[in-house]
Amino acid sequence: MPAGLIALALGGFGIGLTEFVIMGLLPEVAADFQVSEASAGWFISGYALSVTVGALLVTAAVTRLPRKPVLIGLLVLFIAGNFLSAIADTYTAMLIGRIVAALCHGAFFGIGSVVAASLVPAHKKAGAIAIMFTGLTAANVLGVPFGTLLGQNFGWRSTFWAITAIGVVALLGIALMVPKASTEPAKGLRSELGAFKSGQVWLSIIVTILGFGGMFGAFTYIAFTLTEVSGFESSAVPWLLVLFGGGLFVGNFLGGRAADKALDKTLIVILAGLVVVLVFFALTAGNSTATLISLALMGGFGFATVPGLQMRVMHFASTAPTLASGANIGAFNLGNALGAWLGGVTITAGLGYTSPIWAGAGITVAALLVMLAAAATAKRRGGGTPAAMSDVEREPREAPVA
Repeated sequence: MPAGLIALALGGFGIGLTEFVIMGLLPEVAADFQVSEASAGWFISGYALSVTVGALLVTAAVTRLPRKPVLIGLLVLFIAGNFLSAIADTYTAMLIGRIVAALCHGAFFGIGSVVAASLVPAHKKAGAIAIMFTGLTAANVLGVPFGTLLGQNFGWRSTFWAITAIGVVALLGIALMVPKASTEPAKGLRSELGAFKSGQVWLSIIVTILGFGGMFGAFTYIAFTLTEVSGFESSAVPWLLVLFGGGLFVGNFLGGRAADKALDKTLIVILAGLVVVLVFFALTAGNSTATLISLALMGGFGFATVPGLQMRVMHFASTAPTLASGANIGAFNLGNALGAWLGGVTITAGLGYTSPIWAGAGITVAALLVMLAAAATAKRRGGGTPAAMSDVEREPREAPVA
């Protein structure tokens, strides 16, 4: 395995921890700032919306720059945002810190995906992207539960101080381990924007928004579901998140392997499976054993889409993938914001703490329908997406095959 992939995964770990750890600490943060659950949810949805903006604007601003210095600069921004969160003494100051940290997120994973794919042979590109996102899943398996535990015992600010330190370590890893040869600048903004002429790029982005929104519609308020519906003590939440994170880890790995063999088929099967899991979870959330099963499966199916969706966008934008890759990372987080917002709406409407899970299932059904249409259109126009990622370079566009 190239050492650069480890460095990218390390950066992904820190950024993933920033995004997800707030979910386990949401009750503590809401109580500290004396705001409602829905208002505290803006620490999640506000972050996600800022990722979406940063994924486009920041990536567009740095397309002509060498990618390694850009990745280092993005981690500096990440460190600054988490430092601001750690010292925040008001709701607004905390939200500003979240926004600053979020601006690096989309560009880092977007540019990092391109760099990761460049480090391996063509038929292993989705797997390489999955390795980079392993940092994100490791943040859920290890970082989020222990970060939540740290915050519950020493105050939630201690978690953000720890994340700031992790950011420094990640920056050193990128500086030392990512080879300079694989980080040449993109072809320029005009060429990058040209990738968005592909209808399949847009369809893939829509699937990303809806598919990830479905999972996060259920997951954003998971701490309240576990304690108020499933009957678990708040002290058990960190350990339950380990189970969810384990599902993410396994799903990311298997999803990447499967996507390298049959991309669209894999995405369709995973999205259909996620719908089934969310419906099952909503129906059985009052049963503690069923909840444990649902948590693991929700993480597995929810994150198994990530390497495939990222690779699908890069496939149809392969002549200039940097901005499209960043836009798709923004789409993941736009879905995050959509799910968090819709979940907050259902709770505020008095529909209970299982209502976000039902909302997530509905959003995922929409993702599945769009994915089916996208796969059918791609197959009709150009033989579909490749069975193996080596075809990414043989069929860079969606033009018909004679």
